[in-house]
Amino acid sequence: MDVAVRELSYAQAIQEAMAIAMEQDERVFLMGEDIGVYGGAFQVTGDLVERFGSERVMDTPISELGGAGVAVGAALTGLRPIFEFQFSDFATLAMEQIVNQAAKMRFMLGGEVSVPVVMRFPAGSGTGAAAQHSQSLEAWLGHVPGLKVIQPATPHDVKGMLLAAVADPDPVMIFEHKLLYKMKGPVPEGHYTVPIGKADVRRQGRDLTIVATSIMVHKALEAAAALQAEGIDIEVIDLRTVRPMDKQTIIDSVKKTSRLLCVYEAVKTLGIGAEISAVVAESDAFDYLDAPIVRLGGAEVPIPYNPELEKATVPQVPDIIAAARDLAKGKR
Repeated sequence: MDVAVRELSYAQAIQEAMAIAMEQDERVFLMGEDIGVYGGAFQVTGDLVERFGSERVMDTPISELGGAGVAVGAALTGLRPIFEFQFSDFATLAMEQIVNQAAKMRFMLGGEVSVPVVMRFPAGSGTGAAAQHSQSLEAWLGHVPGLKVIQPATPHDVKGMLLAAVADPDPVMIFEHKLLYKMKGPVPEGHYTVPIGKADVRRQGRDLTIVATSIMVHKALEAAAALQAEGIDIEVIDLRTVRPMDKQTIIDSVKKTSRLLCVYEAVKTLGIGAEISAVVAESDAFDYLDAPIVRLGGAEVPIPYNPELEKATVPQVPDIIAAARDLAKGKR
């Protein structure tokens, strides 16, 4: 039987995934600041409180540490909480529960327990929210064994990966770029999953591999389309999962193209691009490289409030075009 596919926004896809999860499993419930009647800081939870009631769509006090602690504790008792942070930056207030509790409980108790908690983080710049509400901290959490960290880039993937996250026995951190919430794309009806830990080749190419994350996937695809007119054929990989990273897809692509450009919004230093580069450098793909690996990440500054400065701190399409062109032509 064919599955109906509609156009949904990224936010609508998340809301639909949460509704499906709650309908199918009474252990699933939502937590977060202002997610009830207000519908969430970015209106993602919408009317779910009216559909499922305040006992399953719970407004929490303004305490990320406290809310995350309740979510982790609930997961340890067998429930499956989905905890929404208003901004990914506020993960810093809950690092004790995320890093020292959720990530380590299964290991410290010899596998006798699991922590099936999902935490959602609206992330990234572009909304004029300035330095304390615009960061991309996925590399922080990706550094921690015991956590799974994902960055879906499309409405299709965010629905499928969220449903996969709810079913996962381990804590899953979902970074949702704020500028993607209104982006629309095809989303099948009903329940389906997109595997955690598997990258997606969004565009086939022969001259250069771009590995990108989150909103940078779309910018990389736009850059690739522009460079095609110059005869430069670019392969674009949507990483999708920061941890566990799909190393083989990256290695196979670099063996084919012999060049690698890593594009991500977070600060360049010690970012995702460094790990991607190391994956290639430590594999047999290194012998296939015809040029040094290039990282294109965010500037070494907090995100400014000024819109022009804000835009200048993270890679834009012209930056990707310039870096890819130089790399493809041997100028880097």
